[in-house]
Amino acid sequence: MSFDLALLCRAVERHGRVARVVVAEVAGSAPREVGAAMLVWDGGQFGTIGGGALELMAAQSALSHEGLTRHPLGPELGQCCGGAVTLLTEHYDALAVAGLEGREVIARGPGAMPLAVRRVIDQTRAKGEAPEPQLLQGWMVEAVRHSALPVWIWGAGHVGRALVSVLAPLPDVALTWVDTGPERFPDEIPDDVTALPVPAPERAMPRAPGNAAHLILTYSHEIDLALCHAALSHGFGFCGLIGSDTKWARFRKRLQALGHAPAQIDAICCPIGHKALGKHPQAIAIGTVAQLLNWQQEKDHAWPTHSSASRA
Repeated sequence: MSFDLALLCRAVERHGRVARVVVAEVAGSAPREVGAAMLVWDGGQFGTIGGGALELMAAQSALSHEGLTRHPLGPELGQCCGGAVTLLTEHYDALAVAGLEGREVIARGPGAMPLAVRRVIDQTRAKGEAPEPQLLQGWMVEAVRHSALPVWIWGAGHVGRALVSVLAPLPDVALTWVDTGPERFPDEIPDDVTALPVPAPERAMPRAPGNAAHLILTYSHEIDLALCHAALSHGFGFCGLIGSDTKWARFRKRLQALGHAPAQIDAICCPIGHKALGKHPQAIAIGTVAQLLNWQQEKDHAWPTHSSASRA
């Protein structure tokens, strides 16, 4: 987990004064890990620190106090986890957010910075790594998240909508949603999703970052093929295509005819999803997102396809 400064900036811009509640320390069993955070403003909130009574209490008091608070996860909160969670609540407005710009690590606490905190920051910078979120001698240390995984979803049909519903709430994911016209999209689109209506979707491929993950599932096989061709020409981090073995066999031949080498074509995963979960759009989305998150963590760039479920 990391400090999502861009998200905080957007929240402050839209809602004014915003409280950020972050899990600073965990002892024993707890619903969320250190670094998990939520934003709270007058009339709304975003993110989660684990739900339940703890989150409800934290959200209700977020705008009325700041600082560290420790919460045993016992009968008083209607929980039996047996652990304890320390929360850090901070208030931000436009001026406070502006003061964080340009930082790689956000470390804050009472008094002068402890030597232990300085050492953590220096050591991680020397290694070119971001420090893990942690509470040290009353100081909270968090790396700033500068870039989310760009995920481009091509198609706003049933599976595309299911994918957006699963991916949109996740941290560290930046969603771009493409289809052939505005009428293809639902009336309500999550705030952090960029909808991109393009009559010829393949022409939008050059806009995607070279490390983007692409999920291709339009209403047209010809558009799907054009997108695969464009993705292979442009480059990608991951590319998955919905379809059957028969569809993919035909696509392979046509992509080779377009000049792509077999080894390049093998980088596209088809089908996507997980066979054990079934063919319901939401089930395909859940299986696909689970594999995408695994790929993101391992940076394996090779997705197993033998158990995929999006076969026609």
